Amino acid sequence: MVRLITHNLLACHVKGCNANNFPLEFRNVELEIREAEFNPDFVKGFLPKIEWKALVDTARQLGDTSLPEEQPEMLDDDFLKNLHHVLLEIHVEEGAMVCPNCKHEYPIASGIPNMLLAEHEIA
Repeated sequence: MVRLITHNLLACHVKGCNANNFPLEFRNVELEIREAEFNPDFVKGFLPKIEWKALVDTARQLGDTSLPEEQPEMLDDDFLKNLHHVLLEIHVEEGAMVCPNCKHEYPIASGIPNMLLAEHEIA
């Protein structure tokens, strides 16, 4: 499933595309919100792995404005619940992810991204 927790770790891997290849931009997406059990310790533990600006920008692109522009010092319950929602409950079911650099398109069908490349695109 394409959730923002995994999207935040993905960059374009087309041969020679190694600058400005993150984050991939969503296009023509269909979203589904699916509740997931809230685990504050998991969210806190994952926080250091997040590229914050990319996450906030992507969430806003998808219509969610619950995260602050800057990562807060205080991790209160409201913040952790909003972060949990953005990372784990927003599912991209259909559409595509597009590299901002080379414009390669990674299609998403039934919640599954196709990250495979043609032979001439492989590094």
